[in-house]
Amino acid sequence: MVRKEAQWLQTALRIKGSVISAIYQQVILFGIFGVLISILYHFKVPVSQPILGSVIPSIVLGLLLVFRTNTAYERFWEGRKSWGSMVNAIRNLARQIWVSIDEKEPEDKSRKIDALNLLVAFGVSTKLHLRGEPISSDLEELISQSKYIKLKNMNNPPLEVAFWISDYLEQQYNRNCINSYQLASLQSLLNLLVDNLGACERILKTPMPLAYAIHLKQLLLLYCFLLPFQIVQSLGWWTGFISALVSFTLLGIEAIGLEIENPFGYDENDLPLDAICTNIKLNIDDLTTLTPSLHK
Repeated sequence: MVRKEAQWLQTALRIKGSVISAIYQQVILFGIFGVLISILYHFKVPVSQPILGSVIPSIVLGLLLVFRTNTAYERFWEGRKSWGSMVNAIRNLARQIWVSIDEKEPEDKSRKIDALNLLVAFGVSTKLHLRGEPISSDLEELISQSKYIKLKNMNNPPLEVAFWISDYLEQQYNRNCINSYQLASLQSLLNLLVDNLGACERILKTPMPLAYAIHLKQLLLLYCFLLPFQIVQSLGWWTGFISALVSFTLLGIEAIGLEIENPFGYDENDLPLDAICTNIKLNIDDLTTLTPSLHK
Protein backbone atom coordinates (compact mmCIF):
# COMPACT_ATOMS: atom_id res chain seq x y z
CA MET A 1 0.00 0.00 0.00
CA VAL A 2 2.85 2.38 0.87
CA ARG A 3 4.54 1.57 -2.43
CA LYS A 4 1.35 2.30 -4.37
CA GLU A 5 0.93 5.63 -2.59
CA ALA A 6 4.55 6.50 -3.37
CA GLN A 7 4.04 5.60 -7.03
CA TRP A 8 0.85 7.67 -7.13
CA LEU A 9 2.66 10.69 -5.70
CA GLN A 10 5.61 10.16 -8.05
CA THR A 11 3.27 10.08 -11.04
CA ALA A 12 1.39 13.17 -9.85
CA LEU A 13 4.64 15.15 -9.55
CA ARG A 14 6.14 13.89 -12.80
CA ILE A 15 7.04 16.57 -15.35
CA LYS A 16 8.20 14.39 -18.26
CA GLY A 17 5.20 13.18 -20.22
CA SER A 18 2.93 15.93 -18.88
CA VAL A 19 1.73 19.01 -20.78
CA ILE A 20 3.22 21.48 -18.30
CA SER A 21 5.99 22.53 -20.68
CA ALA A 22 3.39 23.33 -23.34
CA ILE A 23 1.13 25.52 -21.19
CA TYR A 24 3.20 27.03 -18.37
CA GLN A 25 3.71 30.34 -20.17
CA GLN A 26 -0.04 30.87 -20.64
CA VAL A 27 -0.68 29.82 -17.03
CA ILE A 28 1.84 32.38 -15.74
CA LEU A 29 0.29 35.05 -17.97
CA PHE A 30 -3.21 34.46 -16.59
CA GLY A 31 -1.84 34.33 -13.04
CA ILE A 32 -0.10 37.71 -13.48
CA PHE A 33 -3.28 39.14 -14.96
CA GLY A 34 -5.20 37.91 -11.92
CA VAL A 35 -2.68 39.60 -9.60
CA LEU A 36 -3.08 42.83 -11.58
CA ILE A 37 -6.85 42.71 -11.12
CA SER A 38 -6.31 42.12 -7.37
CA ILE A 39 -4.11 45.22 -7.17
CA LEU A 40 -6.70 47.32 -8.99
CA TYR A 41 -9.43 46.03 -6.69
CA HIS A 42 -7.29 46.82 -3.64
CA PHE A 43 -7.07 50.46 -4.79
CA LYS A 44 -10.86 50.62 -5.10
CA VAL A 45 -10.95 50.46 -8.89
CA PRO A 46 -14.37 48.94 -9.84
CA VAL A 47 -13.06 45.80 -11.52
CA SER A 48 -15.31 43.31 -9.74
CA GLN A 49 -17.92 42.11 -12.23
CA PRO A 50 -19.49 38.82 -11.02
CA ILE A 51 -22.06 39.07 -13.80
CA LEU A 52 -19.34 38.15 -16.31
CA GLY A 53 -19.68 34.56 -15.11
CA SER A 54 -22.73 34.21 -17.31
CA VAL A 55 -20.89 35.25 -20.50
CA ILE A 56 -19.44 31.77 -21.03
CA PRO A 57 -21.26 29.17 -18.90
CA SER A 58 -18.80 26.70 -17.38
CA ILE A 59 -20.87 23.74 -18.55
CA VAL A 60 -20.60 24.90 -22.19
CA LEU A 61 -16.82 25.19 -22.00
CA GLY A 62 -16.63 21.87 -20.15
CA LEU A 63 -18.65 20.06 -22.81
CA LEU A 64 -16.46 21.51 -25.56
CA LEU A 65 -13.30 20.37 -23.77
CA VAL A 66 -14.74 16.89 -23.14
CA PHE A 67 -15.69 16.56 -26.80
CA ARG A 68 -12.19 17.73 -27.81
CA THR A 69 -10.47 15.23 -25.53
CA ASN A 70 -12.75 12.33 -26.43
CA THR A 71 -12.26 12.96 -30.14
CA ALA A 72 -8.48 13.07 -29.72
CA TYR A 73 -8.44 9.90 -27.60
CA GLU A 74 -10.62 8.13 -30.14
CA ARG A 75 -7.99 8.89 -32.79
CA PHE A 76 -5.24 7.67 -30.44
CA TRP A 77 -7.08 4.45 -29.65
CA GLU A 78 -7.95 3.79 -33.29
CA GLY A 79 -4.26 4.17 -34.13
CA ARG A 80 -3.35 1.68 -31.41
CA LYS A 81 -5.97 -0.81 -32.61
CA SER A 82 -4.71 -0.49 -36.18
CA TRP A 83 -1.15 -1.21 -35.12
CA GLY A 84 -2.27 -4.09 -32.91
CA SER A 85 -4.18 -5.59 -35.84
CA MET A 86 -1.12 -5.05 -38.04
CA VAL A 87 1.15 -6.88 -35.61
CA ASN A 88 -1.26 -9.82 -35.39
CA ALA A 89 -1.59 -10.00 -39.18
CA ILE A 90 2.21 -9.98 -39.57
CA ARG A 91 2.55 -12.79 -37.02
CA ASN A 92 -0.12 -14.91 -38.69
CA LEU A 93 1.24 -14.23 -42.16
CA ALA A 94 4.78 -15.08 -41.07
CA ARG A 95 3.65 -18.27 -39.37
CA GLN A 96 1.71 -19.46 -42.40
CA ILE A 97 4.55 -18.62 -44.80
CA TRP A 98 7.07 -20.44 -42.62
CA VAL A 99 4.93 -23.55 -42.15
CA SER A 100 2.80 -23.83 -45.29
CA ILE A 101 5.14 -23.04 -48.18
CA ASP A 102 6.97 -26.12 -49.40
CA GLU A 103 10.74 -26.04 -49.75
CA LYS A 104 11.47 -27.76 -53.06
CA GLU A 105 14.92 -26.29 -53.59
CA PRO A 106 17.79 -25.51 -51.21
CA GLU A 107 17.28 -21.78 -51.78
CA ASP A 108 13.63 -21.87 -50.76
CA LYS A 109 14.35 -21.50 -47.06
CA SER A 110 16.44 -18.37 -47.58
CA ARG A 111 13.68 -17.00 -49.82
CA LYS A 112 11.16 -17.56 -47.04
CA ILE A 113 13.42 -15.74 -44.59
CA ASP A 114 13.63 -12.86 -47.07
CA ALA A 115 9.82 -12.82 -47.28
CA LEU A 116 9.55 -12.77 -43.48
CA ASN A 117 12.00 -9.88 -43.35
CA LEU A 118 9.75 -8.09 -45.82
CA LEU A 119 6.99 -8.34 -43.23
CA VAL A 120 9.24 -6.61 -40.71
CA ALA A 121 10.11 -4.07 -43.40
CA PHE A 122 6.40 -3.39 -43.86
CA GLY A 123 6.07 -2.43 -40.19
CA VAL A 124 9.22 -0.29 -40.19
CA SER A 125 8.35 1.46 -43.47
CA THR A 126 4.83 2.13 -42.17
CA LYS A 127 6.31 3.77 -39.07
CA LEU A 128 8.60 5.97 -41.18
CA HIS A 129 5.78 6.77 -43.62
CA LEU A 130 3.44 7.91 -40.85
CA ARG A 131 6.16 10.07 -39.35
CA GLY A 132 6.97 11.64 -42.72
CA GLU A 133 10.57 10.43 -42.52
CA PRO A 134 12.75 9.16 -45.39
CA ILE A 135 13.77 5.53 -45.71
CA SER A 136 16.46 4.87 -43.10
CA SER A 137 19.19 2.32 -42.46
CA ASP A 138 16.73 0.34 -40.32
CA LEU A 139 15.38 -1.10 -43.57
CA GLU A 140 18.74 -1.72 -45.21
CA GLU A 141 19.38 -4.88 -43.19
CA LEU A 142 15.91 -6.26 -43.94
CA ILE A 143 15.80 -6.04 -47.75
CA SER A 144 18.20 -6.35 -50.66
CA GLN A 145 20.21 -3.36 -51.80
CA SER A 146 18.24 -3.03 -55.03
CA LYS A 147 14.93 -3.00 -53.14
CA TYR A 148 16.36 -0.51 -50.64
CA ILE A 149 17.35 1.91 -53.40
CA LYS A 150 14.01 1.50 -55.14
CA LEU A 151 12.12 2.06 -51.90
CA LYS A 152 13.80 5.44 -51.44
CA ASN A 153 12.05 6.76 -54.55
CA MET A 154 8.57 5.56 -53.61
CA ASN A 155 5.82 7.88 -52.39
CA ASN A 156 4.26 5.10 -50.31
CA PRO A 157 7.03 2.64 -49.29
CA PRO A 158 4.79 0.26 -47.25
CA LEU A 159 2.58 -0.28 -50.29
CA GLU A 160 5.61 -1.23 -52.36
CA VAL A 161 6.71 -3.70 -49.68
CA ALA A 162 3.21 -5.20 -49.70
CA PHE A 163 3.52 -5.59 -53.48
CA TRP A 164 6.78 -7.51 -53.08
CA ILE A 165 5.20 -9.83 -50.51
CA SER A 166 2.22 -10.44 -52.79
CA ASP A 167 4.54 -11.11 -55.72
CA TYR A 168 6.44 -13.68 -53.64
CA LEU A 169 3.19 -15.47 -52.73
CA GLU A 170 2.11 -15.60 -56.37
CA GLN A 171 5.48 -17.05 -57.32
CA GLN A 172 5.11 -19.81 -54.74
CA TYR A 173 1.61 -20.57 -56.02
CA ASN A 174 2.88 -20.82 -59.60
CA ARG A 175 5.61 -23.20 -58.38
CA ASN A 176 2.95 -25.34 -56.66
CA CYS A 177 4.49 -24.70 -53.26
CA ILE A 178 1.06 -23.61 -51.96
CA ASN A 179 -2.46 -24.32 -53.17
CA SER A 180 -5.17 -21.84 -54.08
CA TYR A 181 -6.80 -21.98 -50.62
CA GLN A 182 -3.50 -21.21 -48.90
CA LEU A 183 -2.84 -18.38 -51.35
CA ALA A 184 -6.26 -16.87 -50.66
CA SER A 185 -5.67 -17.08 -46.90
CA LEU A 186 -2.24 -15.45 -47.17
CA GLN A 187 -3.50 -12.73 -49.48
CA SER A 188 -6.38 -11.91 -47.12
CA LEU A 189 -3.87 -11.34 -44.30
CA LEU A 190 -1.81 -9.15 -46.61
CA ASN A 191 -4.94 -7.19 -47.48
CA LEU A 192 -5.50 -6.68 -43.76
CA LEU A 193 -2.03 -5.14 -43.48
CA VAL A 194 -2.84 -2.66 -46.24
CA ASP A 195 -6.22 -1.90 -44.63
CA ASN A 196 -4.49 -1.03 -41.36
CA LEU A 197 -2.03 1.15 -43.24
CA GLY A 198 -4.98 3.01 -44.74
CA ALA A 199 -6.60 3.40 -41.31
CA CYS A 200 -3.43 5.00 -39.93
CA GLU A 201 -3.18 7.30 -42.94
CA ARG A 202 -6.78 8.36 -42.37
CA ILE A 203 -5.95 9.40 -38.81
CA LEU A 204 -2.81 11.21 -39.95
CA LYS A 205 -4.39 13.11 -42.83
CA THR A 206 -7.68 14.05 -41.18
CA PRO A 207 -6.82 16.69 -38.57
CA MET A 208 -9.27 18.31 -36.19
CA PRO A 209 -11.39 20.85 -38.11
CA LEU A 210 -9.58 24.19 -37.96
CA ALA A 211 -12.70 26.23 -37.18
CA TYR A 212 -13.45 24.07 -34.13
CA ALA A 213 -9.86 24.31 -32.85
CA ILE A 214 -9.81 28.10 -33.28
CA HIS A 215 -13.19 28.59 -31.60
CA LEU A 216 -12.22 26.45 -28.60
CA LYS A 217 -8.98 28.41 -28.11
CA GLN A 218 -10.88 31.69 -28.36
CA LEU A 219 -13.37 30.57 -25.70
CA LEU A 220 -10.56 29.41 -23.41
CA LEU A 221 -8.77 32.73 -23.82
CA LEU A 222 -11.93 34.71 -23.14
CA TYR A 223 -12.93 32.59 -20.12
CA CYS A 224 -9.50 32.78 -18.46
CA PHE A 225 -9.27 36.56 -18.94
CA LEU A 226 -12.78 37.17 -17.61
CA LEU A 227 -12.35 34.87 -14.59
CA PRO A 228 -10.41 37.36 -12.36
CA PHE A 229 -13.19 39.93 -12.74
CA GLN A 230 -15.69 37.33 -11.48
CA ILE A 231 -13.77 36.15 -8.40
CA VAL A 232 -11.73 39.12 -7.21
CA GLN A 233 -14.44 40.34 -4.81
CA SER A 234 -14.58 36.98 -3.04
CA LEU A 235 -10.90 35.97 -3.18
CA GLY A 236 -8.99 39.23 -3.07
CA TRP A 237 -5.24 38.56 -3.18
CA TRP A 238 -5.85 34.89 -4.00
CA THR A 239 -7.27 35.86 -7.39
CA GLY A 240 -3.98 35.44 -9.26
CA PHE A 241 -3.31 31.98 -7.81
CA ILE A 242 -6.83 30.70 -8.47
CA SER A 243 -6.80 32.15 -12.00
CA ALA A 244 -3.52 30.35 -12.71
CA LEU A 245 -4.89 27.13 -11.23
CA VAL A 246 -8.10 27.23 -13.31
CA SER A 247 -6.19 28.09 -16.50
CA PHE A 248 -3.76 25.23 -15.79
CA THR A 249 -6.71 22.84 -15.59
CA LEU A 250 -8.50 24.04 -18.71
CA LEU A 251 -5.46 24.62 -20.90
CA GLY A 252 -4.01 21.29 -19.80
CA ILE A 253 -7.08 19.39 -20.97
CA GLU A 254 -6.93 21.17 -24.33
CA ALA A 255 -3.18 20.51 -24.66
CA ILE A 256 -3.64 16.80 -23.93
CA GLY A 257 -6.16 16.54 -26.76
CA LEU A 258 -3.77 18.36 -29.08
CA GLU A 259 -0.87 16.05 -28.20
CA ILE A 260 -2.62 12.71 -28.64
CA GLU A 261 -4.65 13.48 -31.77
CA ASN A 262 -1.63 12.45 -33.88
CA PRO A 263 -0.30 9.35 -32.08
CA PHE A 264 2.50 8.46 -34.51
CA GLY A 265 5.23 10.92 -33.48
CA TYR A 266 7.95 10.99 -30.83
CA ASP A 267 6.07 12.63 -27.96
CA GLU A 268 6.04 10.87 -24.61
CA ASN A 269 2.32 10.16 -25.00
CA ASP A 270 2.49 8.90 -28.59
CA LEU A 271 2.34 5.24 -29.55
CA PRO A 272 5.65 3.38 -28.95
CA LEU A 273 6.12 2.55 -32.64
CA ASP A 274 9.86 1.92 -32.29
CA ALA A 275 9.23 -0.67 -29.57
CA ILE A 276 6.41 -2.27 -31.60
CA CYS A 277 8.66 -2.63 -34.67
CA THR A 278 11.47 -4.04 -32.54
CA ASN A 279 9.04 -6.58 -31.10
CA ILE A 280 7.94 -7.59 -34.61
CA LYS A 281 11.58 -8.18 -35.57
CA LEU A 282 12.17 -10.30 -32.45
CA ASN A 283 9.04 -12.38 -33.17
CA ILE A 284 10.17 -13.06 -36.74
CA ASP A 285 13.71 -13.95 -35.60
CA ASP A 286 12.28 -16.42 -33.08
CA LEU A 287 10.04 -17.94 -35.73
CA THR A 288 12.93 -18.59 -38.11
CA THR A 289 14.70 -20.67 -35.43
CA LEU A 290 11.84 -23.18 -35.49
CA THR A 291 11.66 -26.07 -37.93
CA PRO A 292 8.19 -27.21 -39.08
CA SER A 293 7.60 -30.97 -38.79
CA LEU A 294 6.81 -31.09 -42.51
CA HIS A 295 10.36 -29.99 -43.35
CA LYS A 296 12.26 -32.21 -40.91
